[in-house]
Amino acid sequence: MPTKAKRRESQARAVNLRIREDDRTLIDHAARVHGKTRSDFMIDASRRAAQDALLDMTFVRVDRKTYDHYLSILDRPPSGDGFKRLMNAKRPWHS
Repeated sequence: MPTKAKRRESQARAVNLRIREDDRTLIDHAARVHGKTRSDFMIDASRRAAQDALLDMTFVRVDRKTYDHYLSILDRPPSGDGFKRLMNAKRPWHS
């Protein structure tokens, strides 16, 4: 039998948001495309955003050689077939 603490953790609680109609329409469209409800889509997106926000605060230490190599890669201009396809792809948020 689950403990009281475990039962409390698993209980869903309401979160109320006020959003503009155009934002709601966009969210609903994206949710439908992914076969999710609005709530499930927003919970997944919020969870990812929260994880990203916390991961962005993670400090990574590397030696000087690794850091210099990393910077040299970042300084290279993007190129290749994959980059060309990406730049020519239709943007799904434009109708």
